[in-house]
Amino acid sequence: MKKLFIACLGTETNTFSNMPTGMQTFAETMLYHGDASEKSDELFAAPLKVWRKRAEDLQADVIESLAAFAQPAGVTVRKVYEDFRDEILSDLKAASPVDAVMLSMHGAMVAEGYDDCEGDLILRCREIVGPDVIIGVELDLHCSITTTITENANVVVLFKEYPHIDAVERAEEVFELSLAALRGEISPVIAVHDLKMISMWRTPVGEAANIVSHMTELEGTDGVLSVSLAHGFPWGDVPDASAKVLVMTDGNQNLAQSTADQIGAKIWSLKDETHPTGLTIDEALDQGMEAANGPVVLADLGDNAGVGAPSDSTFILQRIVTRGLKNVLSGIYWDPVSVRFCMEAGEGAEFDLRIGGKVGIASGDPVDLRISVRKILTDARQPFAGSFAPLGNAVWVSAANDLDLLLCDNRCQTFHPEAFTQMGIDLQAKQIVVVKSTQHFYSGFAPVAAEILYVSAPGAIPMDFADIEFRKFKDPYWPRVENPHT
Repeated sequence: MKKLFIACLGTETNTFSNMPTGMQTFAETMLYHGDASEKSDELFAAPLKVWRKRAEDLQADVIESLAAFAQPAGVTVRKVYEDFRDEILSDLKAASPVDAVMLSMHGAMVAEGYDDCEGDLILRCREIVGPDVIIGVELDLHCSITTTITENANVVVLFKEYPHIDAVERAEEVFELSLAALRGEISPVIAVHDLKMISMWRTPVGEAANIVSHMTELEGTDGVLSVSLAHGFPWGDVPDASAKVLVMTDGNQNLAQSTADQIGAKIWSLKDETHPTGLTIDEALDQGMEAANGPVVLADLGDNAGVGAPSDSTFILQRIVTRGLKNVLSGIYWDPVSVRFCMEAGEGAEFDLRIGGKVGIASGDPVDLRISVRKILTDARQPFAGSFAPLGNAVWVSAANDLDLLLCDNRCQTFHPEAFTQMGIDLQAKQIVVVKSTQHFYSGFAPVAAEILYVSAPGAIPMDFADIEFRKFKDPYWPRVENPHT
């Protein structure tokens, strides 16, 4: 390898969200023009760091282009996507000829006029570099696998873990397979099995963990190069929304397809065991308060910023206040107005504050509380999977009954206990901790939680997958259809 071109572009688009994804959202999340591998701590910049180091170790030149990633929200503004895409393509043309292209993307990015942003970018890269240049791609597992992606990329590798703790390992895999293909040591071919499912797999535990182990065991044996499960993104209404198995082999298309089909059959047989479930708000609060020890962690499935929700819903908070529950911590609430008021008032101030319920009907009604401002932290952030997520300005406020809330002005889901502990909050002293996250909180909170409960609260993220109001995704799928394969 003499010259490698690398770039990043992505977001996870909730097509049902009323929050447009524009330039400001990218700027607040991750936006670098050629230097993300040196300056960014974001998850999707991690592959760029890996690829730069590996290529430079081989004395290769590295041409780094745009790295743009946005906190999940609604559909991306067309001009924003096209400008970002065209910046990458312009840089690629200027850098050509190159030996390989490596792209860090999400796989569920939708822009106005583009249901498959990843496929669009990969195809246009292929048109520039021609048929012989290796294109390697790393995607989030919550992606939509399209034929445009698989027909134009040589190597496609997905995260295996949810929460996404393996981005670096998968980036290494992309590099190793792409380098081997460039050297003529392997000839990757890709096969896909459509599971015809809309579901979610919590990979740290149970049968979902066994599925990941099985995929990993198959890699490196009998010509199987890589195995991925594309979970799909349930709140992205695109033609290829369903979950799929993707297998790469060394030149053996039949083996790739049979392996994908075999894994698909195994996953299908376990669908009832792995399909996500959740408690009602009161069921979860009852269990949390009855537990002998805390903290009991409750995951607010309906309001995860990482799935495109506002992160300002108040449905669980309303029940906590109405029931007069004591010793509860909840966050992270995206509420720039409340953060502004607290920063104006200063630490130690006491006043009436209207919290949450601001973005839309899925946010619920705002909650009015008499609060005290306990701590203000500017440029707060929290760790996740070896990277960091910015919170902007963060504020810890307390109300009656030892109710503690964490507010921020940069929308972000709750990844790690440090989001709270950096403020001086003692998690071990709380009976219940409510986190606005679906699963990414797990790796950080599992070691400190007495118990973890999932709550199917109302909000922007409906967990009844059978009733999602798809329009563009028209295929029959489980659980809407009992047997969509017939």
